[in-house]
Amino acid sequence: MREGPDIARIGALVGDPARTHMLTALCAGQALTAGELAREAGVTPQTASSHLAKLVQGALVRPRRQGRCIYYALASDEVAELLEAITGIAEAAGCRRTRPGPRDAAMRRARICYDHMAGELAVAMLESLIRRGVIEDRAGALSLGGAGAGFAGDFGIDTGALAAGRRPLCRACLDWSVRRNHLAGSLGKALLDQILARGWARRAPGGRALAFSAAGLCAFESTLSG
Repeated sequence: MREGPDIARIGALVGDPARTHMLTALCAGQALTAGELAREAGVTPQTASSHLAKLVQGALVRPRRQGRCIYYALASDEVAELLEAITGIAEAAGCRRTRPGPRDAAMRRARICYDHMAGELAVAMLESLIRRGVIEDRAGALSLGGAGAGFAGDFGIDTGALAAGRRPLCRACLDWSVRRNHLAGSLGKALLDQILARGWARRAPGGRALAFSAAGLCAFESTLSG
């Protein structure tokens, strides 16, 4: 009898095309209803409900009732990182959709990965923070560097409060479009929150892409990726 986690079960849950579309839609970090996810997956509401029940049972998605509606979200940031990693493998293997969407270039440049920033700009940000001693990278294990608390404080982030939470402060997430790491964890989320709060970027309607204004991109590059 074999022991250990059942990888095949998770693989089967993620591998169904309709469920893949649902999970990818939830990577934007916004909770969606069963009807909205049915439209994303191109299936009937009844079929969507069946898929969602399996995803909830498999601990990949969690439901949340609000009034009469039930909203669904990814169960954790680890699920988002799993999907990002699988997307990277598919990209490297040349497994692409028949017709790539018009926002592919925008998605590669900057996008939301559950609750933190991904894409070319996010990878550049992490590499800059490592060079400046804000983040330490020890063979892929990220931690706050000596300059981290001061830098974050100047940017309006209390790393002490973040460290007291349950989530890791810093975590490496392999970026599918660049194939290098970007920053996840509670600090990654806090940085994205500040970027949006300062109006440097906004969520593109109906997707995961982040659209930077010209002034916002200049501020981002001088502050976070320079």
